[in-house]
Amino acid sequence: MVAPETAGNEPQALSNLLKENRRFAPPADLAAAANVTEAAYNEAAADRLAFWERAAERLTWAKRWDTTLEWKAPFAKWFVGGELNVAYNCVDRHVEEGRGDKVAYHWEGEPDGDTRTLTYSDLKREVSKAANALAELGVSKGDRVAIYMPMIPELPIAMLACARIGAIHSVVFGGFSASALKSRIDDADAKLVITADGGYRRGKPSALKPTVDEAVAECPQVEHVLVVRRTGEDVATNGKDVWWHDLVERQSDQHTAEPHGAEDPLYILYTSGTTGKPKGILHTTGGYLTQTAWTHHAVFDLKPETDIYWCTADIGWVTGHSYIVYGPLANGATSVIYEGTPDTPHRGRFWEIVQKYKITILYTAPTAIRTFMKWGDDIPAKYDMSSLRILGSVGEPINPEAYVWYREHIGGERCPVVDTWWQTETGAIMISPLPGVTAAKPGAAMRPLPGIVADVVDDQGNAVPNGGGGFLAVREPWPSMLRTIWGDDQRYIDTYWSRFEGMYFPGDGAKKDEDGDLWLLGRVDDVMLVSGHNISTTEVESALVSHPKVAEAAVVGATDPLTGQAIVSFVILRGTAEESPDIAAELRDHVAKTLGPIAKPRQILVVPELPKTRSGKIMRRLLRDVAENRSIGDVTTLADSTVMNLISEKLPSAKSED
Repeated sequence: MVAPETAGNEPQALSNLLKENRRFAPPADLAAAANVTEAAYNEAAADRLAFWERAAERLTWAKRWDTTLEWKAPFAKWFVGGELNVAYNCVDRHVEEGRGDKVAYHWEGEPDGDTRTLTYSDLKREVSKAANALAELGVSKGDRVAIYMPMIPELPIAMLACARIGAIHSVVFGGFSASALKSRIDDADAKLVITADGGYRRGKPSALKPTVDEAVAECPQVEHVLVVRRTGEDVATNGKDVWWHDLVERQSDQHTAEPHGAEDPLYILYTSGTTGKPKGILHTTGGYLTQTAWTHHAVFDLKPETDIYWCTADIGWVTGHSYIVYGPLANGATSVIYEGTPDTPHRGRFWEIVQKYKITILYTAPTAIRTFMKWGDDIPAKYDMSSLRILGSVGEPINPEAYVWYREHIGGERCPVVDTWWQTETGAIMISPLPGVTAAKPGAAMRPLPGIVADVVDDQGNAVPNGGGGFLAVREPWPSMLRTIWGDDQRYIDTYWSRFEGMYFPGDGAKKDEDGDLWLLGRVDDVMLVSGHNISTTEVESALVSHPKVAEAAVVGATDPLTGQAIVSFVILRGTAEESPDIAAELRDHVAKTLGPIAKPRQILVVPELPKTRSGKIMRRLLRDVAENRSIGDVTTLADSTVMNLISEKLPSAKSED
């Protein structure tokens, strides 16, 4: 489909180029015992607020709410007048109900053999002691606590201790620089920082404390720094520093969880990759826990008695907050937390963990899946992963070929794949298949979950017909939505609510296929305008990855005198593929056959690696610099900054299309 053009020669919406006809129906046995059935869509459509009330009733409330939703657009309050304690819901109630001996977390450190197991009783004891320690340090309800830690059990314990006493945590991903940490401490006006001496990454200790020292030196409002000893490396200490093992270990393990208002703040999480002043996304208590718990129960069909669940995200991102800490614990799940990287000490580490713990539900990111494809099919084939029953994908749209590979080589062609769309701002999953209901299409997020009202709209905010492309928009408030940007209501309005009247605009392109199913097409900033057609980087990348020689691809638009913008592609070949002189022509033709000639890249560069942040996001900004022959911008957030030199060296040898 070609985007219709307006008088100003501006295309109205995204071109819908990629067609997908494969479908995978839910396994019959899973569908028969599914937690959530087709009926949920009808119930939510009939009475959305009653649907979310029933979801909230899965939690334990100290005081029931008076009003389900107060909506003064764009400001929402959910379960107004209700009171609950998040830590009580995630920990204490399971112990009180006789499930204290159930494992909450299997923790796997990166160094081999470094493991810990925490039952719900253990967690209750540790969280209570940490809550008492926070009180001793003068932290009380409403105070902000910055947390900068590796993936160790003390991280969820610290978060839950804050939630228990009503302090607002701000977890900062352990890969951020001192200046990024400082700006987040300042913005939230945090009085306490919780950190560790370091963590393990790629087989060796990686220090965190020096970064904290550098940041805190410029933050006079920080009264104390609470430090967990993880690596045992020598660290400098000063008058603000307190060792976790000195302070927390001597506390009483008794602590009463006082109820907090449903709209009391739970946490601030700063969105990554923004320039200028950090953007602190504020989540509150009742609505957030309601939706994270319900979506974890529904989307992953969680059976807490039998499932072993592993989300591979870092807790420093929202996926870790919602689907390692709050959602799984509220549901009484047993989860795995892994400290390290997927290739340490070898490239089969993830599958070794799946085999060891008999993981049944795995939630990971497309960027990881494409890396595993690149490493080769033979690696996962060495491990017994027959325990797996559901696979999840999060973080970006999944290319259809990566989806099919994941389903085949990790899921043994029996596991449904739930491709989940949501954001830091939405708090919980919004659009996803339901594993016992949806006949899923590779690469499609399918349809909004029950209780979510989302659509694809054109420039004027009108719904596009099936087969049309445009912008994703959410038409009605949802329980786990951000309440504002911390300290900046106007920025909240301007960023999310000004593009379309009365609708939340997440900043993503999307399309509806002929069946009305939703496909996410990446950030609207990543759309390329080629010869008057808006073309999504996601579709071109998916076309390239569908070629048998390609493991991963990144696509950017570069200025072109003829077409306005031209498509420049960077590809990583699969481990088994050779780089031949005619590979670029072969891939160009493949894209033309898959999507049409309009989407044919002007240049294709075969590269050894792509520039990625520590969270796995591809930094297209840097690739645009290469494609435009500009000097390369800031590379400090990259996992490996040498990648850009290797890519830049490739540019002169990359032939352009004649």
